[in-house]
Amino acid sequence: MKKAVFPGSFDPFTIGHKDVLGQALNIFDHIIIAVGENSTKSCMFSLNERISFIKKSTKNNSKIEIVSYSNLTTKFCESKDVKFLIRGLRNTNDFIFEKDIKHMQESFSSVKSVYFISGKKFSHVSSSLVRDIIKYGGTYDHLLPYELNK
Repeated sequence: MKKAVFPGSFDPFTIGHKDVLGQALNIFDHIIIAVGENSTKSCMFSLNERISFIKKSTKNNSKIEIVSYSNLTTKFCESKDVKFLIRGLRNTNDFIFEKDIKHMQESFSSVKSVYFISGKKFSHVSSSLVRDIIKYGGTYDHLLPYELNK
């Protein structure tokens, strides 16, 4: 069975995240969506709210497990006996950031990253931009999975 971890703060879980997840579900038999606490980010939604959003968006898919974690992502993967990380790329900035993480990660872990390029309809969507739109009362429903708008 091919297992992977899809890590992130998912604050909130967007159509971009769902697009990457959909691509990964075509390759992996089991995906652990690992909702983490990122010390560099201030979250708008609580951990429980973020997990609830993801559960609603994934409709209890038997190939998906949703958990929280608070340590190094690679340590979490190793504790779950997972050898692959799912990472999404929206643009060149993401590529540069992810390349640096990959090289650092290779210096201390055997966990491998697998990259999925966001569909062109989703490449502009980022959680931080969605949070700003929510904060300032803009229209954001089209940036969240359909299931969250019901």
